Amino acid sequence: MSVSFYDASVASYLQSLDAVGRFLEKSHAHCVEKGIDPQEVVKASIHPDMLPFRFQVISIAHHSAGAVEAVKTGTFAPPKDPGTLDWNGLAQLVSAARTALGAVDRAAFEAQADNDVVFKLGERAIPFRASDFILSFSLPNYYFHVTTAYDILRGRGVPLGKRDFLGMFRMKR
Repeated sequence: MSVSFYDASVASYLQSLDAVGRFLEKSHAHCVEKGIDPQEVVKASIHPDMLPFRFQVISIAHHSAGAVEAVKTGTFAPPKDPGTLDWNGLAQLVSAARTALGAVDRAAFEAQADNDVVFKLGERAIPFRASDFILSFSLPNYYFHVTTAYDILRGRGVPLGKRDFLGMFRMKR
């Protein structure tokens, strides 16, 4: 059995984006129940030298839907944080990423696995083959930001567990 490029990336992004959407909902309900201002969580970080929760969620969308878009366009750059997104804006960003990835055509995406993708970091241009870009760069970054967002919420007392992080498994039917 081989695993397709689509299943290793787009399907994995979708599984985790669903989980992120759910833990954002659960976290918002926790904030309301406990009288915590969600905007305080949006600005929270694990450590003073780390970027806040807001940036983690922006990066989740960027390294999923944005990375898949880069496979088509051939370029990718670090995400921009406008600093203006509130809790609802972040939830909408995750929902939009889920919608965009849900519309990806499997065959068309598979056909783009050998495309060139250039990661532009300031003046640097780092070349990748699309499949290597997704599997060795974007997915690890994506999971880093999902984990960091989850950890910020757990650190703020949100009752999340491993199942909240993992999302719905893709089980044999």
